[in-house]
Amino acid sequence: MTTAPPTGPYQHYVYAYPHKTAYRPLPDRPPLTSLWAREDKSALSLYLHIPFCEVRCGFCNLFTRIGAPDGLTGAYLDALERQATAVRDALGDGDGTRCATAAFGGGTPTFLTARELDRLCDIAEQRMGADLRAVPLSVEASPATATADRLAVLAERGTTRLSLGVQSFVDSEARAAVRPQRRADVEAALGRIRDAAIPVLNIDLIYGIDGQTEETWLHSLDAALAWRPEELYLYPLYVRPLTGLDRHRPDSGRDPAWDEQRLRLYRSGRDHLLAQGYVQQSMRMFRRADAPPQGADDYACQTDGMIGLGCGARSYTSALHYSFDYAVGMHEIRGIIDDYVATTDFSRAAVGYRIDPREARRRHLLQSLLQADGLDTADYRARFGSLPADDFAAELDALAHQVWLADPTGARLRLTPEGLAHSDAIGPRLFSPAVRAAMAAYERK
Repeated sequence: MTTAPPTGPYQHYVYAYPHKTAYRPLPDRPPLTSLWAREDKSALSLYLHIPFCEVRCGFCNLFTRIGAPDGLTGAYLDALERQATAVRDALGDGDGTRCATAAFGGGTPTFLTARELDRLCDIAEQRMGADLRAVPLSVEASPATATADRLAVLAERGTTRLSLGVQSFVDSEARAAVRPQRRADVEAALGRIRDAAIPVLNIDLIYGIDGQTEETWLHSLDAALAWRPEELYLYPLYVRPLTGLDRHRPDSGRDPAWDEQRLRLYRSGRDHLLAQGYVQQSMRMFRRADAPPQGADDYACQTDGMIGLGCGARSYTSALHYSFDYAVGMHEIRGIIDDYVATTDFSRAAVGYRIDPREARRRHLLQSLLQADGLDTADYRARFGSLPADDFAAELDALAHQVWLADPTGARLRLTPEGLAHSDAIGPRLFSPAVRAAMAAYERK
């Protein structure tokens, strides 16, 4: 039985494909040495995951737990170091292995103390061989944990981008999103980040919160713009199963009026940022036109491998995407973290999704088309020996029919402005029937 593509403008935020709910336990538990033996390791992306937060926001379905008992963060870093050692051994010590970009995410990486952040950087450098001062390093933070001592460590170790989850500068909206914070504390954190002189500041904001109006939305945008952030991410609010908000408004995902409100707020926010000199990079990402460049010239998310360390991270080879178990419920997350901390053998992949040539093409299409720059058809042909129109004629015709594709026969496939606005519908439409079926069969926990 196949699962039909979903409808409505807000289905999934497609930051990776296939979605992690399509992953399943791998019966053969393949050794990492065989998975990486024939991979191009010259420009890897390194991601270290910290699954701890001081609070859990009402909209959050990320793999993270609230707080940490005494000793847990240290034990987690011990396990992370064991995993990094095993992964580096599997990659080999050849001169061709290099990390082109690095990121610390979560959870909230800055939940760790300054001393623990220093150790996290040591693991990336000494165990994985990443030169954090020579490659882009992005770190996520919350206002409460963006303290001067933590920021000093991150700046000294080479952080080039700090992403701060603000979501709203209106206190009542923050409370409605079950995110307890005060604007005064947010502003103080932004001041400390600017004092730390990290080159790129990103501010995350959310639209579609209960009680939010176009006026209050623009008020939050202007409050953010006062800090001249190099980047802004505008996220539509989602109410996902097993999250805090899901207990209060479980049917909101099928609310056409809410869809229209989010589209309206998205368009007003987009137009406001474009008028302020920002360039749209995707549905969510806006970058100041004069911001310093980020990213190595030889790095491309469509083609390069990813090394994910930590129990919520995923890794990508050309033939397999793999990770550890996934959950949203707090009890299950705690169990997975405890299992990770107790693991001594990280030499094999445990959970994942195998990528056949057709899925590799589909992933490249998705990862490219959902960016404002679009997909270079010559690059696609060089990689796969065919054109996107040869492989995905029906899908591209459907996008063109809805005027979501700018020039279906051009050298570069780009979404129209309205196509970008519907990215969270376009992405899931492009999922393969097999991935949709696996996601539908996933048992939430």
